[in-house]
Amino acid sequence: MTPGRPVPPPLAKPLPELTVDTPDTAGGPRRAAAYGATAGDSGLVPLTVARREPKEDDVEIEIEFCGLCHSDVHATRGEWGNQNYPLVPGHEIVGRVSRVGSAVDDFTPGERAGVGCLVDSCRECDSCLDGLEQYCENGMTGTYGSKDRRNGDAITQGGYATSIVVDRRYVLHVPDGLDPAAAAPLLCAGITTYSPLRHFDVEEGDVVGVVGLGGLGHMAVKLAKAMGAEVKVFTTSESKVAAARELGADEVILSGDAAQMDAANRSIDVIIDTVAAPHDLNPYFRTLRVDGALFQLGLPSEDMPPVNPGALIRRRIAYAGSLIGGIAETQEMLDFCAEHGVTSDVEVVKAGQLNEAYDRMVAGDVKYRFVLDTSTLGTPSERADV
Repeated sequence: MTPGRPVPPPLAKPLPELTVDTPDTAGGPRRAAAYGATAGDSGLVPLTVARREPKEDDVEIEIEFCGLCHSDVHATRGEWGNQNYPLVPGHEIVGRVSRVGSAVDDFTPGERAGVGCLVDSCRECDSCLDGLEQYCENGMTGTYGSKDRRNGDAITQGGYATSIVVDRRYVLHVPDGLDPAAAAPLLCAGITTYSPLRHFDVEEGDVVGVVGLGGLGHMAVKLAKAMGAEVKVFTTSESKVAAARELGADEVILSGDAAQMDAANRSIDVIIDTVAAPHDLNPYFRTLRVDGALFQLGLPSEDMPPVNPGALIRRRIAYAGSLIGGIAETQEMLDFCAEHGVTSDVEVVKAGQLNEAYDRMVAGDVKYRFVLDTSTLGTPSERADV
């Protein structure tokens, strides 16, 4: 096991400058039916989005399914600062290619494709050139709620819609063997957990700990098992013991039980922490072996308890964070999931159930991800709202 796995080669190519290309694909812009927020307290309501005509490097996708991420709730409710409304969320997108630009030769109409959390980056900085577009030093362009610098600074609108147009460099091939609804969350929850596991080069014989068993945690269990690792799940709830074992966990540790935590001392190589609420990390550091690492994926809204540096120093432990993955690594993850039969456990919802699904997400009432069936969005109106 070697920390710091070399990053995959980039798919993006640097451009000399940010320019707006002249559309060259017949058919013109289209309107898409969508659901989004018109204010922080509006809830999700029907909207119509105007999608640009595909430019020479663009891929147009007729969306079939879009996963619901907890970050969608924060964004649409204005909990992460001021937003530009109307706002259509959604960054776990799977659908069929409907049109491509004249310079696109790696996607064809009819094939299944996906879009994750970013739709552009500067393509010139060291991070972008290393295939780490998520760490773009000039700021990546998010799939929704971001200024699209190559398209007149229009605010990007996401996948709770019937179609989307994205530059081919940021579109993924979704293998035919993956169920499209269950594959949608792989574009966020899947790559978010896959990337640190691959960065630490997890393989057969390694022991992976997973803290939390929600949307991210259940993917971490599945992916680590597919990589050949032994998996230990930490949970505060006895009610999740059986669920963790059903997902493939080899051992379940009640983190509030001192005896169980003591028994786990120095037994784990890498921990994936998916909890988004403040919690004490020091007990988990004690379960790591020398040269182990804890990757923080959950982002609490309040301060975490302080980390004891002595716990890190005594075993040369690394405490790290990780953000989604680059485009090449995301494609690698999709191919890995197809090879090993890994998908998310999902509950498919209709458009009219979105607000209820948001409330249930906040309450933790889902096993383990919601996915929107976009065929229930209806038809766009004659005039676009966005």
